[in-house]
Amino acid sequence: MRSLVLAGRKNGALDPATLNAVTAATRVGAEIDLLVVGSEGADLDAVLRDAAGICGISKLLCATAAHYADPSPENVAALLVGLASGYTHLFAPATAFWKSALPRAAALLDVAPISDIVAVESPEIFVRPVHAASALMRVRSLDPVKLLTVRPTAFEAAPSGSAGSKNALFERIPAAGDLAMSRIVSRAAGEEGCSGRPDLSTARAVVSGGRGLGSAENYRRLLVPLADCLGAALGATRAAVDGGFASSEMQVGQTGKIVAPDLYVAVGLSGAIQHLVGMKDSRFIVAINKDAEAPIFQVADCGLVADVFDALPELTEALRKKLNDCL
Repeated sequence: MRSLVLAGRKNGALDPATLNAVTAATRVGAEIDLLVVGSEGADLDAVLRDAAGICGISKLLCATAAHYADPSPENVAALLVGLASGYTHLFAPATAFWKSALPRAAALLDVAPISDIVAVESPEIFVRPVHAASALMRVRSLDPVKLLTVRPTAFEAAPSGSAGSKNALFERIPAAGDLAMSRIVSRAAGEEGCSGRPDLSTARAVVSGGRGLGSAENYRRLLVPLADCLGAALGATRAAVDGGFASSEMQVGQTGKIVAPDLYVAVGLSGAIQHLVGMKDSRFIVAINKDAEAPIFQVADCGLVADVFDALPELTEALRKKLNDCL
């Protein structure tokens, strides 16, 4: 057996979710290779440096081409098809890109992909959530090569550092051709006030707002100062996103991002099941809502029944004073 982990890239660096996928791959008990795809340049060099520091990697593979500068799922899927015969397992973080590329590769290989796994019980048996994460399914795959996306919050990040994979071999592999089936037309910047914040999927603290905030202005006025005090990422419910309070990339829940921070602060949100799916594995949940019967209090470790427009400024000011005293 041999596993291949597919590295993700984000903002010119290695996607931290790649480390969680490596941990999942170690549960199979096979040697692990890591694949990095990109075009020659400083960004690729930075990704390779990060990748070389991951513990447990036997070989670091790199495929470079001009059309991999901003790779399309179709082009990467074609590359994976050429590599698949040398592996029994292909693991990738369950990010938007790999959830698009891996099923394409699976279709070309005529195998069934297994998405969003949260546990590896054996080389053939995997666990994934179903029915809005209200149940877990054990899936057994007898396909010759198993293509799996990994829910990052379900696995610890693999150790990494300058000496992590100092004995790993480095190998350049040929790129697949450009299928020219799709191209990036443009990219939009993230929500105002979010630049420089931790990535939502991997942040250790998250402050989320819901419909109860009433407007985009209130969302920014109340949540941004609190997030600044905590060094937290900003999140939102689907209702808040639909209401224009926050961008879709900040949505937490069944149709958004799955998070499991050390601290999750839920402000003015009721706790619909679709939202709870995305944050219920948080280690400590603080809920602030004026409705004492809101479902969010059933999963909260600490709850405050209060009007968020009164409570949040007071909480933020108290935290700011506490931080100043510590400094």
